[in-house]
Formats: sequence, C-alpha cells, structure tokens
Amino acid sequence: MFWRSVVGKLAITILLLVSFVLFILTILLLEFFESFHVDEAENDMMQTATKISQMVEQYDDQELALENVELVKDPVSRITIIYGDGTLQTTDSADNDLNEFSSQWLRNDDELKNVFTNGVDVKKEIMLPNSNVEAMIVGTPVNQNGAVFIYQSLDILNQTKAETTKIIFLAAGIAIFLTTIFAFFLSTRITSPLIKMREAALDLTRGEFNTKVPILTHDEIGELAVAFNRMGRQLKFHINALRQEKEQFSSIVSSMADGVITLNRNGDMLVINPPAENFIEKLYFENGIEPDEDHQKSPEPLNEILQTVIKDEKEVIREINTQGRTWVMIMTPLYDQSYVRGAVAVIRDMTEERRLDKMRQDFIANVSHELRTPISMLQGYSEAIVDDVAESKKEKNELAQIIREESLRMGRLVNELLDLARMEAGHIILNKGSVDPGKFMERILKKFRGIAEENDVQLIPEQNLTIAGISMDADRMEQVFTNLIDNAIRHTEEKGYVKVAIGNTDTDLHISIADNGSGIPEEDIPFVFERFYKADKSRTRNGKKKGTGLGLAIAKNIVEAHEGTINVKSMVGEGTTFEIRIPLYVE
Repeated sequence: MFWRSVVGKLAITILLLVSFVLFILTILLLEFFESFHVDEAENDMMQTATKISQMVEQYDDQELALENVELVKDPVSRITIIYGDGTLQTTDSADNDLNEFSSQWLRNDDELKNVFTNGVDVKKEIMLPNSNVEAMIVGTPVNQNGAVFIYQSLDILNQTKAETTKIIFLAAGIAIFLTTIFAFFLSTRITSPLIKMREAALDLTRGEFNTKVPILTHDEIGELAVAFNRMGRQLKFHINALRQEKEQFSSIVSSMADGVITLNRNGDMLVINPPAENFIEKLYFENGIEPDEDHQKSPEPLNEILQTVIKDEKEVIREINTQGRTWVMIMTPLYDQSYVRGAVAVIRDMTEERRLDKMRQDFIANVSHELRTPISMLQGYSEAIVDDVAESKKEKNELAQIIREESLRMGRLVNELLDLARMEAGHIILNKGSVDPGKFMERILKKFRGIAEENDVQLIPEQNLTIAGISMDADRMEQVFTNLIDNAIRHTEEKGYVKVAIGNTDTDLHISIADNGSGIPEEDIPFVFERFYKADKSRTRNGKKKGTGLGLAIAKNIVEAHEGTINVKSMVGEGTTFEIRIPLYVE
C-alpha cells in the first residue's frame, strides 16, 4: 500500500512539515498585514487630519478652508470640521453609506471627546450612529475647543485585506504544489536504491547470494549499497562454510558405528543417525508406541534419562536392555551459555562385548573344570604310588595306566584348545588337494566298522556321487567326520544305526550323518557348536569315553575354512542329523 511505503511516508512527512510551516506563516502574515493595513490607514488619515487642521488654522474664511480641504481629502472618506464656536462643516464622500453625525454625538463619545477636552489625537473604530456601517475615525484638535475628524468605512480596508489574503493563500498553494512534486521526487530518489536493496534482500532470503545492488550515488545510500554487497559476499562465504561443516558433521555422525541422538528440553529428537534409529525402533516396539514421523518424541527410558540430565546438569550413563540386546547410553547436557537447552546421547551396542565377556568367563570356568578332574586323578594316583598304597606290581601298573590315560586326555585337551584358538584367530592353514570323495568316505567308515560292531550299531553307507574329485584338506575333513561319526555311535543305543550319506549337486558336495540315538534337547541345539558343549551324560551310551566338548567347535571352524556350512537337526528320542555342504568350486 502506498501510504505504508517509504515513498509515501517520506512524501507525507515532507508535505505535513511544509504545510504546518506554511500554516503558521500564513497566520502570522495575515495578522501582520491586517495590522499593517490598519496602521497605514490610520497614519494616512491622521496625516491628512493634521494637514487639514493646519489649513483651518491658517484660513479665517471657513468656506475657503472647506474648499481647500476638498482638494486634499480622500474621495472615499468624509471630513467633519468643528470650530470653537460650534460651527460644523462636513465634506461629501463617494461612499454613500457614510452618513453625517452631529457635534453633540462627537462631544459625548468617551474617547472622541478627548480631542475637545484634552487636545489629543484620537484613533478609533466605531459604528456610525443611525447606521450599521463600521468605520475608522481619527481626530485632531483645531484652535480652541475645535477639532477635525476624518472617517471612512472599514469595507475598503477589508477589501484590501481580502486581496492580501488571496495572494497569501495563492502563494501557499503554489508552495504546497511545488513541495508535493519535490517530496515525491526526493522520496523516489532516496527510496529507489532502497527498493533495489529490498529486492536484493529478498533474493538473499531465497539463497541467491550472488545478487548485487547497483551503486547509483556516492552518499550514505551508496555506502549502504557497498556495505550490502559486502554483506552478501560474507554471507555466501559463511553459508558455504556452514554447509560444508554441516555436511562433514552429518557424514561423521552417519558413518559412526555408535548411535548419536540430539534432543531438546521437550524430548524432541533433532538429530539421529542410523544406529540410533535402530535402537529407537526397538524401544518403540518394546513399549508398543507408533513413531510420529513429523514430531518424534523420545521414548522411555530415553526421556527419563533426559529429565535427569536437565535436572542435575551432569553426564548420565545407563545400560538399557531391549529386544535381547544390551545398549550403553552416555547422555551429556548441551548448554546455551548457562542454560541447558537439551542433551546429546551416544549409544553403543554392547551385546557382542557382553557375549565375549561371558564366553571368556565360561571358557575359563570350562577349562578349569576340564583340567581339575584329570589333575585330581593324577595327583591322587601318583600319591597312591608314592605312598605304597598299591603294593603289588600289577596294582601299580593299573594306577600308572590311569595316570597315562589322564595325561593323554590333558594333552589332547590342550592340543584341541590350541587348534581351536588358531582357527578362530584365522590362522588355520589348509593343505588342499584333489580328493576322491567316495574313496575318502569309504576309508573313514572302514575305521569305525569295528567300533560300530562292538557297540552293536549298524553303520550304513550311502553314495550318490557324479564327481570323481574335490579340492579339500583331507586330514582336516577326516577330523570332522571322525568327530561326528564317533559322537553318533556313542549316542546311539544297541540295535541302532548310523547312516552316512554322501552326494553332490552341480555346485556343492553334500554329506549327512544321521543316527536314531538319544537326540539333542531343543533348547541345547543353538549351542552344540560352542566350545565345551557336552551332551547330558544320561544320553551317552559309552559313559567311560569322555570327550573334551571341543570337537563340534573345531569341526565347524574346519568346514567354514572350506567355505562350507554345517547344520544340525535333532529331536529327543528320535535321533540327530548333521548336514555338511562344501562348494565344489572355490576361487
């Protein structure tokens, strides 16, 4: 709107200022000219009255004096001469509204009578007797007790004042008109660069930092344009720097393995990276909350920790368990000077670390447990030999045999631990060669036929091969199958069977070892490939032969070193099946 624009405001301000000045000046001029015209008229009439009084005093002939008076008087005025003897003479006037008045009326007026009594000059505006005409009258004394009065109508003076007023108002109107043109010209001249600056500022708000304001003048507005252009360049530089910092910060936060969340005091999540999103989704799911995409609120217990941080103004560390995983959160307050405006939370998934800690603890406990029994037996039987508890040579040989078996068992445990440690560290070395899988399996089964017959277990081979060779480490794979077949025979009752099937597809070699033995409980199946896992002794047919609990863990590492897979299926009382797949062609 024009009236709200700078041009309109500046123009209106100039017009109002000039109009106010002209208004005051007009009033003062009108007052001045009104007083000036009155004073001039009175002074002129008084000068004329003074001349006439001198003429009257010089001439003894009253008629001759009146004739001379007619020559010097103003046509629009009327002159009344009163002599000391009471004679009254009045001249004619072009103004017919000026009537004559009597000597008595003049002598009775409070001010005019001073001419007769005190001999002083008098000036006065009066209402003529028996008339509605306002007139100006002056009087001056003549001789003794005489006077000369000149009066004329104020209409003449008012006409002069009206003409003067018209001239003054005309001049004021011309001045306002010229001021209006000048105000619009000046305001346009001043505001034109400002309008360009406004347009440039709007371009800046849209991100167009290359916009420049033309420098039209070298005054303050020109300096403002120079400063504006410099500001635009500085803004572009700083915005680019901030954008780079933001992108760098975003890349760093997004690439972090730890979750990062920035929250305000209300619990709104302002910044969140992918690991933190995964954590929040689990919290939402566990608390049965539907996430609000437009205005994400932090779920419990995140909000509870935030309130603690805001209240205590110090770092808080909490461990949160959700959906079977363990998370450690470190939340630190964010300050706006001394005011806590929010917090930043760093979240780390500690599930694997906790699992590894538990594995280390279990490993130490299991090794201690496995070594405690043979060491105790070694200590006990050796003490029996030293203390001559075994008197005969036969008894001593039996004790020595037990000591030998337990020492072998300890050596086997230590060797298997070393092998497993090397495998899990990735230091396993495979001596691969071309192996005929059919002959390889026949050789392994041949080793176990005697054991199977001793335990009255049927060993059933099955081959379905279309290949004559495969690249693998025969010794390592023999260790795998020896462990699996031995376990199957030991966990199978008499009259049971162990079926070993081998076959292939276009891409894989398949081996399955199935028995109809005691089986594995469902809750133990996920842990059979962990170190020191052992089946319940109540399900082991040959309880005298003790294992180390490392065989399946070693088997799994050997199969995976061949880039294969090993799986187990089992049901209690029905049997167990181990399935192995090894790729035929590995680059």
